[in-house]
Amino acid sequence: MAPTILLADIGGTTTRIARAGRDGAPFDVRMEANDGYGGLEELFGAYLATLGAERPRAGVFAIAGPVDGDDIRMTNRSWSFNRPALARALGLDALAILNDFAALAHGIPTLGREHLVRVGAGHDVPGAPILVCGPGTGLGTATLLPRRDGTGFDVLPGEGGHVRLGAVTADEARVIAHLVRDLGPVSVEHVVSGPGLVRLHRILSGETASSHAIIQAALGGHRRELDTCHVFLRVLGRIAGDFCLLTMARGGVFIAGGVGAAMAPLFAGSPFRAAFEDHPPYHEHLANVRVEVVVHPTPGLAGAAEVGRRLLAAD
Repeated sequence: MAPTILLADIGGTTTRIARAGRDGAPFDVRMEANDGYGGLEELFGAYLATLGAERPRAGVFAIAGPVDGDDIRMTNRSWSFNRPALARALGLDALAILNDFAALAHGIPTLGREHLVRVGAGHDVPGAPILVCGPGTGLGTATLLPRRDGTGFDVLPGEGGHVRLGAVTADEARVIAHLVRDLGPVSVEHVVSGPGLVRLHRILSGETASSHAIIQAALGGHRRELDTCHVFLRVLGRIAGDFCLLTMARGGVFIAGGVGAAMAPLFAGSPFRAAFEDHPPYHEHLANVRVEVVVHPTPGLAGAAEVGRRLLAAD
């Protein structure tokens, strides 16, 4: 029986699970709502129970939170676990844990044109760093650093969603004033995330709706929701420009995350690109940077599968 590896992209709201073989192509892909399970052992146990004797012998999991050692705690969900203990519970000989955006970054070089939506002009500079960032339940960041020997990339995880958010327009100042009163110090992902979109719409319109409902209404041309999404994308563009300058990501900027993908049709008509470039005196520099929205249905799994493929190839 050919060896397989267990893959997972564990977000704050949803977990995507699959297997892959030596070719790195995920199969048996499933999406599970985290609220239906008490923890990861229960969630993966249910998946593995359906496989019979075809158990994977190793795993690569992408997790929404910092990965520093064997004791892992998620950022936007009250789940925690010990890596060796979870591996034993699931019958895995080895288990690699990556930050979710670090895993996603590993998959970026494998994506086809059909998985990307270009935003504006720009081009990539071969051999330059690549930035991956974007909104989901939180806001994730990672940087692909090209190896000097030309053999690929190393991935530098980040936690850019937790940097402090400032305001450059009157409506942004109004939003931040509301959030400071409600939350205290305001971080980027308090606005640029799924929950942040809900907060933003409530402040700007006085209405409460889910992030999904806001985006769908905006896609349908409803003015209030479209205005909210444009403010959201303007802030996202400015933050992506900030992060691009911090990393000198002339190899391209890739906007990922479930909220970013859902908003992909809105980018072209929004202030995103103008806000991305509006960083004097570096406007011309940023105008030349390629920006893509990732619309692959499971980009985290694609990245975990790439890491898994290398593990099986080395075996």
